[in-house]
Amino acid sequence: MLKGQRKANGGFELSEAPSHLIRRCQQFYGDLYAREAGSRELTKQQFTLLCALEHNEGASQTTLVEITGIDRSTLAEMVRRMLERGLLSRERTEEDQRANAIAISPSGRKALRGARNAADRAERALLDALPAPERLKFVKSLSQIASAAEAYATNGTAKIHKVARRNGKRF
Repeated sequence: MLKGQRKANGGFELSEAPSHLIRRCQQFYGDLYAREAGSRELTKQQFTLLCALEHNEGASQTTLVEITGIDRSTLAEMVRRMLERGLLSRERTEEDQRANAIAISPSGRKALRGARNAADRAERALLDALPAPERLKFVKSLSQIASAAEAYATNGTAKIHKVARRNGKRF
């Protein structure tokens, strides 16, 4: 918690809480994406999944959970629905007959192209809230937080401190 977030009476000021502000930004982007994509396009999470598969063709659902941060049960349901819509293909891996290799179908690639355009427009609209000179710094800061999250997921807090030191921060 940052200095100044606590009120004199011990209350918590949401308008100054990074966690709350990140959530509000995420909601704002979701609204922007939904407006740009329309009702027939991919959802944000479906778009995220196809982007992950674009660079990790044939990944297992477990790997996709790790890459996207989408929880296992949600991802499994998404894959099922996207298979029904013909956006994905799935087959058992040779290495582990319990695992499925997921791939993007041709119609999935077409949907990804359309959704990418909507996502680009939504991201531009999101960043338009900032002065132009601040936008790159903002994205870099988000990237640093995401790196710390990955380090935490992989190795716990010790690695977060290493990432923070690499980024010039001290704990």
